Amino acid sequence: MNPKIVELEELSDRSEKLRAAGKKIVATNGCFDLLHVGHVRYLQAARALGDVLAVGLNGDRSVRELKGTGRPLRTENDRAEILAALQCVDLVTVFPQIRATQFLAAVRPAVYAKGADYTPETLNEEERSILTKTGAEIRLIPFEAGYSTSRLIEEICKTRSSQTRKVR
Repeated sequence: MNPKIVELEELSDRSEKLRAAGKKIVATNGCFDLLHVGHVRYLQAARALGDVLAVGLNGDRSVRELKGTGRPLRTENDRAEILAALQCVDLVTVFPQIRATQFLAAVRPAVYAKGADYTPETLNEEERSILTKTGAEIRLIPFEAGYSTSRLIEEICKTRSSQTRKVR
């Protein structure tokens, strides 16, 4: 397995050492079910906000709860490995909960990056509380219009459906 993929306890230990070395840790989280250009640009922008980018990845069960049946399309291990392969990503931690509260408490970032489809007010209250306690700055990264996993899945299904009709 990729050494960038770490359990919560190791994330906490590594983050502590990175902070002690004067590194500015940026954290973000999400499902990252089908990695697309919007995700890559978002992660690169998040990484540019500091020295280290830690990504919290929703586990399979929480993705199902958030996105519905049929999701995720890729397992949490596959999604973690793909994220870890990106040069801009330094650490990946899978968390089983819907909310990233425990991930954020472990990483204690200097900066928390979220897509601009959120606002500080629409962030989960527990997550916001952890960020406030640790003194993290919340930075919103502009949303990449035209890129969406749900939309990508719809396009794939349409293409597949039209190809099936042509075969008949």
